[in-house]
Amino acid sequence: MKIIASIGLAFALSASAAFSSFAASDAGHLKDYRTFNSDGTIDYGKIGDSYSASLVMYLAGNQFMVMEELIKDFQAKHSDIKSIYVETIPPGQILKGQILKQGEINGEKTAMNPDLFASVNLGHLKKLKAKGMMNDYIVYIHNKLQLMIAKGNPKNIKGAKDLGRDDIVQSHPNPLTEGIFKFYGSTMLKELDLYEKVTGNAKCRSCWAVEGKTWFTSRHHRETPDRIENNQADVGIVWVSEIAHAKKLGRPIDGVEITPPYDQATKVNYAIGPLTAGRNQANALAFLKYLATDKAQDIYAKYAFVKATTEELIVRPIPGK
Repeated sequence: MKIIASIGLAFALSASAAFSSFAASDAGHLKDYRTFNSDGTIDYGKIGDSYSASLVMYLAGNQFMVMEELIKDFQAKHSDIKSIYVETIPPGQILKGQILKQGEINGEKTAMNPDLFASVNLGHLKKLKAKGMMNDYIVYIHNKLQLMIAKGNPKNIKGAKDLGRDDIVQSHPNPLTEGIFKFYGSTMLKELDLYEKVTGNAKCRSCWAVEGKTWFTSRHHRETPDRIENNQADVGIVWVSEIAHAKKLGRPIDGVEITPPYDQATKVNYAIGPLTAGRNQANALAFLKYLATDKAQDIYAKYAFVKATTEELIVRPIPGK
């Protein structure tokens, strides 16, 4: 029995190590698709739950670190909501590949009618309104850009203007599916007259925008800390909340402030609204009301997000025709 137990333990340790190795190389993608159950358990990667959960939410990916605490607090107040499926990937990818057309994740079809959809760009919600798929929304948090660097700042990067230097390798969110760069990072670079030098005017993903100098990520800006830790990059444009999370985990990461208004703090609005085709309308409205509570706002602030104003948290019609 001792031999069997030893073999079992060795297998478990080996499997754990393999999983840890995979998780590290996965840049957090394992947390993209989670189902939070009312008994406190969390299921990972059960894509089919997008069709059956009591509440289905597709949210901008940079909130992934907030979700466990936020959802558990919400469920404590709404015990009748038995399961909540939360997807956290770039909103452009969600809109184009999962809501406006049938998409697949890991070979599985995913529901085209989440109860709630959130983006860092109100324009995404306006597109859904124009198609009669969404009517109302709230702005529920804000964020700002910061530069992620290796701990100790070995390259002595002092601010956004240093992105014009020739002696650094950069890792930035791709401009095709990641709103952080498409709407904000690119704007910052253009305001600094650095866009062409940094990007080479490239529009691609998982690629060298400028060979050997600027890498565009595959899916998430949270791939950037992995590249920095593996000496594949010196700096990257991320959300300040991303740096706060990395440091909280003890990763060898630091941040460099971007001087206003280049940090885009006055422009970054996280907007969320219910889809008209969502299966769980009442639960969606309950979550919108919850986001307006002090507790929900405090949880986001704990992770370095900026709270919304009382006026922004009032449900209102999406502007435009």
